[in-house]
Amino acid sequence: MASDREALERAAAGWGVELEYTDTWGQMHVASDESLRGVLAALGVPAANQYELEAAAQARDLDRWSRAFDRTVVVFEDFDSIQLRIPAERAGASIKMEFRWENGDKEHHWFWLPELKDQERFSIASHDFISKRVPLPTLRLGYHDLRVYWMKKPEQEAFEDARFIVCPRRARQVEGRPAGFALSLYGVRSLRNWGCGDFTDLRAIVDTMAPAGAAFIALNPLHAIPNRQPYNTSPYLPLCSLYRNYLYLDVEGVPGFLEEDAPRHEIDALRGTELVEYERVAQVKLRALRQCFKRFQESGDTGDFEEFGRIEGSLLQDFAVFCALDEHIHRGNAEVWLWKDWPPEYQDPRSPAVTEFAEQHRDDVRFYKFLQWQVDQQLAEVQDHAIAQGMKIGLYHDLALATDRFGADLWMNRSFYAHGARVGAPADELAPSGQDWGFPPPNREAHCENGYELFAQSIRKNARHGGALRIDHVMRFFRLFWIPDALTAAQGAYVKDYADDLLGILALESVRGGFIAVGEDLGTVEWSVRHKLGEMGILGYRLLWFEKNPDGSFRLPQEYPAQAAVSTTTHDLPTVAGFREGRDIEARRAAGLVDQAGYEQQWAARREELGRLEDALQRAGFAGDALGFILSTPCALAIVNQEDLTGETEQQNLPASTWQHPNWRRKMKVAVEDLGPIAEDLRRRLERSGRLT
Repeated sequence: MASDREALERAAAGWGVELEYTDTWGQMHVASDESLRGVLAALGVPAANQYELEAAAQARDLDRWSRAFDRTVVVFEDFDSIQLRIPAERAGASIKMEFRWENGDKEHHWFWLPELKDQERFSIASHDFISKRVPLPTLRLGYHDLRVYWMKKPEQEAFEDARFIVCPRRARQVEGRPAGFALSLYGVRSLRNWGCGDFTDLRAIVDTMAPAGAAFIALNPLHAIPNRQPYNTSPYLPLCSLYRNYLYLDVEGVPGFLEEDAPRHEIDALRGTELVEYERVAQVKLRALRQCFKRFQESGDTGDFEEFGRIEGSLLQDFAVFCALDEHIHRGNAEVWLWKDWPPEYQDPRSPAVTEFAEQHRDDVRFYKFLQWQVDQQLAEVQDHAIAQGMKIGLYHDLALATDRFGADLWMNRSFYAHGARVGAPADELAPSGQDWGFPPPNREAHCENGYELFAQSIRKNARHGGALRIDHVMRFFRLFWIPDALTAAQGAYVKDYADDLLGILALESVRGGFIAVGEDLGTVEWSVRHKLGEMGILGYRLLWFEKNPDGSFRLPQEYPAQAAVSTTTHDLPTVAGFREGRDIEARRAAGLVDQAGYEQQWAARREELGRLEDALQRAGFAGDALGFILSTPCALAIVNQEDLTGETEQQNLPASTWQHPNWRRKMKVAVEDLGPIAEDLRRRLERSGRLT
């Protein structure tokens, strides 16, 4: 009889759990029995002993082979056949395949099964099955439905229904070698905003940077966040990944605004703060926006708003109800901040109590829908303006990996997240004990059963009104590091996802939405991942600080790949000036994240890195010029960070810190109105690099 370990390993392989992984130092880690049981339990697999595991595997296989197809079938446009599973005793029957294309057309094809070649035979629990290859008609890109019938007299019998998604082989491609200007919108200074950057500031930046040759403006994720300091300001840990932060609205451009809505003294004070004061800005804006909404409703001219709500459907309804409930409950009890602390009847979005609340507080729900409509309107105007000003790409958006486990995403769509595990990362140089990111992994089976509709919506909504979309931690499409709830990050294991399906849908949305897809593939990345991204036309991500040879020397520009977006740094890493001055090292010491010995070790390593960096810059002909260096690479996109052009030393986020450091709050040193010389500097650099659009 097989041992428990053998049963665990078979189950792990069957459910896509990797038994081992190699860390950043090349050391192999083998998942313990405890880790495997915990991950399998989070996947919904009974794993107490080998008998449970074997019974679960048999039930899974029987269920799969009893279906003609999986619930969702994802194919590429050049596929000529798909696999059909049938009971062996019906191998002599005839079938009809019905393709219901997304435009409403139907197409039928008939087959006599003995004429189709057997592909595989499978027996389980006294049942015998056969799989056959069924020819496909000429395919159409899009989201369709497929049904197979048994042809019987006097009538046909439906056998299986499936979502049928046809994807292109490659995402939209980049033309030329364009470059763009990256900034954190919340930190934009101007003489007119209300204490944080807004969409009118963004339009002004377009007006300055488009003539300088910038093909795009790269933005931080614009996701909705709680706007509470210091724990709820990260754009990479959103309240909701499907909708955006109303803080970016230019209130004065919202229908119904009157000058009396603007508390000028308070706005002047917020505009003058060194850091973004999220809670105060949110309070001032919400107060004014409620007045705008009241007058807008009274105007009666709400047709476009109603149409927006109709198109967005239940997702927007649920999000708006969540926001209204959150506000209502917190107003009643200032100690309640999390939906998991709400009265039980409000924790289920489908409960009668939630339905009753939404009806009784209809105007509050409509207000939060109104905010999203206005965000959509103002952002669309900026993207249209960017293209009209000559930007080839326009806005470059960012889709976060994480979502707040106490946020709207989990409340609205709980079944799409696994329970009993968190996402993290194995140990590396920056986190020797591993990283625990504290949010739940996606439930891949729920997404597949759903026809990947929620996944497609997340891509579609975040890419909307933009010409490029960066996917944070694109390795999520291939695998994620799961940490069972009772264990530490050092005891996690990798779990695979349905990468071909997810990448195909990303490519489909990219082609249909007209945006370039960029996958952030930093860290310990398997060669196969980057190869697959390249095949699909999805750009990788290359950072100057990370592009090194095995001996520690920096790679020269010609050694960078063409199929990538290149930059010096990210929000989590030092700016060029900060790297030279060791500001990240000093910040870690000030925040108590490193002891004296670690501090000295980091400085010793930095001095060596600076020597190697200057050597690479000199050999490439860019002595002291890191921006010129990365712009000269063959990479398809180049991203020039605002902090590097303005000489700023402080980075936006110090990983592993929250209250110890002012993360996600730093304002630009240079105001929008004073960006002219910065734009001229960018133009000169783009001319020298051949990237001027």
